[in-house]
Amino acid sequence: MVRALVFPGQGSQAVGMGQALAGAFAEAREVFEEVDSALSQNLSKLMFEGPGDDLKLTENAQPALMAVSMAVIRVLDRQGNFRLPQAAKFVAGHSLGEYSALCAAGSLALSDTARLLKKRGLAMQQAVPVGIGTMAALIGVDLPAAQDIATAAAQGEVCTAANDNAPGQVVISGHVAAVDRAIAIAAERGFKRSVKLPVSAPFHCSLMKPAADVMRRALAEVKIKNPAVPLVANVTARAVSDAAEIRELLVEQVTGAVRWRESVLFMKEQGVSQLVECGAGAVLAGMTKRIDKEVTALSLSSPEDIDAFLKAL
Repeated sequence: MVRALVFPGQGSQAVGMGQALAGAFAEAREVFEEVDSALSQNLSKLMFEGPGDDLKLTENAQPALMAVSMAVIRVLDRQGNFRLPQAAKFVAGHSLGEYSALCAAGSLALSDTARLLKKRGLAMQQAVPVGIGTMAALIGVDLPAAQDIATAAAQGEVCTAANDNAPGQVVISGHVAAVDRAIAIAAERGFKRSVKLPVSAPFHCSLMKPAADVMRRALAEVKIKNPAVPLVANVTARAVSDAAEIRELLVEQVTGAVRWRESVLFMKEQGVSQLVECGAGAVLAGMTKRIDKEVTALSLSSPEDIDAFLKAL
């Protein structure tokens, strides 16, 4: 079986995340302690106990999700001798999950990853004043149709396809009025269901350029190594192994679209038959079933998930 490891993005956070892992595995506790120390913040307490509104803040959610993903990876490594590149052909992550993927592949150090994501979350939050931008999922719409709707809705403002998640689920991002127009146009064209997302900023569109500038400077100061296995990058949906190119793609990713559907299909074309989602929730596993039923997917977020996975190897 040829595997790829995939890592979730924002939206998968929930109060209590990582707590069972910390209770079951010393390796998980170690990861949470390292992240808390790197950030000079008791992030793990916020993850375990809430409040949910604070955890949901982009600056907290991003490093928190990475921490749970890396706790899973460290447990797999220490308890199951599960090591890249023997264990997987690629790594990939959805938006912030790309940082988790690079950390898992040894490209970024854990402490650097935590600090980068804290900075990324703050920069993305501060790039656009609250209430100026938003995002919406267009349900039942494929990418070309979504792009056409976004173009028609823009009318001098920003409106663009931000996440091509799965067949029939494309997320658009931009100015509030433009996104509202896109929802209305989608309905006029027979796509009756669109869902405004509960986000505080319009991610993955040109309005995020100030955040991209912040990340360019931040990434320039961090050591990035070639990953142990190639990363399938969000903005290209292709494999990359060169550290300098990865650094550039991480900057582009802030304003660029997340080409997740294409990324999964690329990995399948390269022989991958199983995606293993490492971290909170099971969003990516659910998307995989909609993208290609021939690719199996499973999620590792609890001690029971990890134990079952390691026994089955």
